[in-house]
Amino acid sequence: MICVSIGRTRHKMVVLEHRALAERGAELVELRIDWLSRMPDFSRLLADRPTPCIVTCRRKSDRGRWRGTEEQRLALLRSAIVAGVEYVDLEDDVAGQIPRYGETKRIVSHHNFDETPNNLEEVHEKLCECDPDIVKFVTMANTPSDIVRMLQLVDKAKVPTIGFCMGELGVVSRVLCGKYGSPITYATFSSEREMGPGQLSFDAMRHIYRYDDINADTQVYGVLGDPISHSLSPLIHNTAFREQGINAVYFPFRVPRDTLPKTLDAYRWLNVQGYSVTIPHKEAALELASQATDAATAIGAANTLYRESDGSWTATNTDYEAAMASIRLGLEQHSPGNASISGRKVLMLGAGGVARAIGLGLARADAAVTISNRNSDRAKDLAEELGCQHIKWENRGTGFYDIVVNCTPLGMHPNVDETPFPVNYLREGMVVFDTVYNPETTMLLKDARDRSCTTVSGIEMFVRQAAVQYELFTGHSAPLDKMREAIREGISPIRPY
Repeated sequence: MICVSIGRTRHKMVVLEHRALAERGAELVELRIDWLSRMPDFSRLLADRPTPCIVTCRRKSDRGRWRGTEEQRLALLRSAIVAGVEYVDLEDDVAGQIPRYGETKRIVSHHNFDETPNNLEEVHEKLCECDPDIVKFVTMANTPSDIVRMLQLVDKAKVPTIGFCMGELGVVSRVLCGKYGSPITYATFSSEREMGPGQLSFDAMRHIYRYDDINADTQVYGVLGDPISHSLSPLIHNTAFREQGINAVYFPFRVPRDTLPKTLDAYRWLNVQGYSVTIPHKEAALELASQATDAATAIGAANTLYRESDGSWTATNTDYEAAMASIRLGLEQHSPGNASISGRKVLMLGAGGVARAIGLGLARADAAVTISNRNSDRAKDLAEELGCQHIKWENRGTGFYDIVVNCTPLGMHPNVDETPFPVNYLREGMVVFDTVYNPETTMLLKDARDRSCTTVSGIEMFVRQAAVQYELFTGHSAPLDKMREAIREGISPIRPY
């Protein structure tokens, strides 16, 4: 069950948010009474409450906002019990001072905001000795193994245990704790109001990660990268799982540079079935895999790791296939029935990892490729590697091309007024493909349409590379239309999650 935390300074706003959450489907709410600017009035907070409640009052030493005395705080917790609240949260060092009364259930909690200690079992055992109905044990994750150790504790706990890790590394555990038997996890009212490090919003927990559907049989997938918190991959993969009724969940796994081997080793216990891979781990993922596809080997980087039947990892690169499909889509729109890339003159802007993948695909399709990059040496090196031409950045508008492909970040949000190819360089009849997908219509694509060019947005490549991953992960054809819809929703200025 998801418990949504409400922290507001006014009683009126607590009551209004409680009702709003119930209308959105919340089944349990935590009232953080330490946030109130006045002494809590339980006759107002609990009267006609639309859902069961947990009353919590955190001290400053526990990262709370309580400003009164400890005696007043304990008296308030006793008052909440007398008022008949369904649950009361008691820190382990005060649980013995507040006896049971009525039907109120006791959540005995312990938080460590610095680390996940080595003696988890010992601390948990002491919590179990405090007469709890439910134990709540929350720590800060500093390594992937912290998450695994916490979930292992939840999995084998004899007393019902809420257990997860805080911080960006710990986001995964806030959802996966349900797979291993945690009776409750916590979410915040909205994404703008995080009440704990790494806390997800109620809507994200329900609609992106489908927490209520997670069980012991749920398969786990994710994307490895750093930074990773704003990745849209979880949104589109989880949308596809939901659309096809697949019991699986996909997470953003933050993996700091040079820690990929340790991370994959730690996450073996989670039995992850497949990973998308992004910066800075694409080269390392290729090296760690037991086998690799020709595309990944030729590009020298992998954006996907998927499990074989023997449990080994195969590395591949789906950018290659997705980019070619996107370019052919543009050619088909331009000249129906003539989507062949062979013999086309292509200007490719950029010389990074995406450019390498697309350049390889274009070269293998017998296109006449010219590379231009702001760093001329990188353009020259990639051109020599692919056996094609290169041109200086300042001269990129002097040639005649059938296709222009932008592989640079120019024009990406928030720098939406930038373009890698000024409007006067564009010629009618070109196919212009921009790998930037946020915004969907970049300045380059706006200018290209004004010059009567055929355009293909980066959304097409992003969705298609994810679709190939999805098919490798699940064996099912990807719901492309739903995935496009999801990414457009994700980059919208008004995001529901």
